[in-house]
Amino acid sequence: MNYKGLFSIWLGLAGIFCVLPAQAQVLKTDLLIIGGGASGTTAGIQAARMGVQVLLVEETPWLGGMLTAAGVSAIDGNHQMPSGLWGEFRQKLYAHYGGPAAVETGWVSNTLFEPSVGNRLWKELATLPGLQIRYNTRWSAIEKMANGSWRVTLLEGRKRRIIEARLLLDASELGDVAAAAGAAYRIGMDSRESTGEQLAPLQANDIIQDLTYVVVLKDYGPGVNKTIAKPKGYNPEEFRCACQPSAAKKPSDDCLQMMQYGRLPNQKYMINWPRCGNDYYLNLIEKTPSQRQALLEEAKQHSLRFVYYLQQELGFQHLGLADDEFPTRDKLPMIPYHRESRRIEGLATLTATHVADPYSQKEALYRTGVAVGDYPIDHHHDKNPDAPDIDFINFKVPSYNIPLGALIPKGVEGLIVAEKSISVTNIVNGASRLQPVVMGIGQAAGALAALSLQKQVQPAQVPIREVQQALLEAGAYIMPFIDVKPQDPHFAALQRIGATGILKGTGISYKWANQTWMYPSYPISEWELIQGMQDYYPALAGRAASGAQLSLGYLAEVFKLVKPSLQEQELAEAWQQLGFSEAAAKEPLLNRRQAAVLIDRILNPFALAVDHQGQRLNNSSP
Repeated sequence: MNYKGLFSIWLGLAGIFCVLPAQAQVLKTDLLIIGGGASGTTAGIQAARMGVQVLLVEETPWLGGMLTAAGVSAIDGNHQMPSGLWGEFRQKLYAHYGGPAAVETGWVSNTLFEPSVGNRLWKELATLPGLQIRYNTRWSAIEKMANGSWRVTLLEGRKRRIIEARLLLDASELGDVAAAAGAAYRIGMDSRESTGEQLAPLQANDIIQDLTYVVVLKDYGPGVNKTIAKPKGYNPEEFRCACQPSAAKKPSDDCLQMMQYGRLPNQKYMINWPRCGNDYYLNLIEKTPSQRQALLEEAKQHSLRFVYYLQQELGFQHLGLADDEFPTRDKLPMIPYHRESRRIEGLATLTATHVADPYSQKEALYRTGVAVGDYPIDHHHDKNPDAPDIDFINFKVPSYNIPLGALIPKGVEGLIVAEKSISVTNIVNGASRLQPVVMGIGQAAGALAALSLQKQVQPAQVPIREVQQALLEAGAYIMPFIDVKPQDPHFAALQRIGATGILKGTGISYKWANQTWMYPSYPISEWELIQGMQDYYPALAGRAASGAQLSLGYLAEVFKLVKPSLQEQELAEAWQQLGFSEAAAKEPLLNRRQAAVLIDRILNPFALAVDHQGQRLNNSSP
């Protein structure tokens, strides 16, 4: 369903009635990022590191969004893929708390932390020349100027500022900026016919995932009673199934296990429990700001009723609302955890079919990847009785990457979209919404923005390979290979060759950690090499190949067919310079690592341009 323009209509009407000073300060910037959440923060850091002047505006006094201001401070997925800024942030957490074991405090995640600590660490990472951040600031109007720049009205308290930006990046929680800028978008579940996803419902609908007003509780010690006042509408039966007794355990044991789900350092507890807990169904995406505020108050009260149940019925009176986390009167997070938002219509749309079987689709979107994820397709629909009964979690997929074209809306120039509003289907959103993926999306958006500004071209015109290379230089993954870490001396080469598809990964679904393996130490056959290279090099069409293990001599012959000017000395020097041992050089049979690194060095197929569907451009040189 396309809701283009509806949001901007009510936003404009709301602006008419705003009483503002007649004069407003006009500021100019290269890049304006609206939203300092998980993606806006990483986008600002990446763009500033690449030399761009960035203004980041955030409605709350915190950075990090769902990681911090929403209280979802338990990282889901990507534990074995510490990509880019996600890896940097995790290292800062390790340094703060005292190592990996110190943040493995709850069973839902390998990395849990206090939201206030996360905010402080993000602010440290974001202290950069060229990155200016305005907190407690919201936007009220957006318009496109005749010169292609954006003119955005900001409200900081009662102070109004006008920002003129060459490029605009929507990192808002619900895609509000893209909607106001005129981007086409979808809300809710896609139909099976429109996406080709067998898991999708036959008919499209406007049902989104449940949201959660997370609560952080603190252990105030034995004998202390921190039970809150009984919330209005409290009914204990609503929460009875949150934790159940079993034949093997006492009821209190099961409920204690539930509490350990999101146990944070320093005896705090993240309450983000889906089963008969504090999930809540609201679709407020198209609502006005005042309507949203009223509806979110209902979600807050629901979470408080669950807290009262934990304290009053289950005996956790000593766990009270943390008084040292959120700077709010009610001690609740500043924003809710939105699992789903608008989804733009982008230059590429990632479907569940692309995720499940990336190498067999007509669109080779994996070649354009800029962020990676390994979490299952996890949807929360328990609180909406009208939601179709679809077993999302048992739709098994490998790890995956996000195509660059999903960040670029069709038909709107000068705009990049991040956070959860990228061009994916509703089903894929169940995986792409997770924190490490969104951080990676933001970092990719920042790199794309920087290159767009530096080259003075539209985001859609920025060469995909240049964005990917910038991310590789920042230690980010573009391919979701679990067995090749950024510390590997050949990390970038293996990532680049993987992104061409010349050597393909092997994907598997393993419990809650979906995986794709590069297997760099495994042998490679002549046939596998030729199959992978033919799509890039027509000169290899019809080349004889057997199932025999690839030898250095055979590879040299292939190189000469593609690059007739290649000299034997160049190949010998490449072998030595790439750090392979003398003993390895004497061994004629190659493994996947050696083949990938030599292909990368001698032929550099990654330099051959691809479009946003992953197809090689005709005008790129062989």
